Amino acid sequence: MPKTSNESFETSLNNLESIVEKLESKDLGLEQSLEMFEKGVILYKDCKKHLEKVEKKISKLSDSLKEEEIIED
Repeated sequence: MPKTSNESFETSLNNLESIVEKLESKDLGLEQSLEMFEKGVILYKDCKKHLEKVEKKISKLSDSLKEEEIIED
């Protein structure tokens, strides 16, 4: 299994939520639980990476707005 996925944030988050529900149901055996947990960790990292990318983009945009305000004053 790849260390990251190429899915959108929303898809990764939905898949992660589905895994959490399955793990909380306690209907899985030990091996299945471990496999689901591993997939969940990968999806968590993928979601985190997506969010960090968006935060950087928002920060850059916010900084550019601040620079414009300074120039206009």
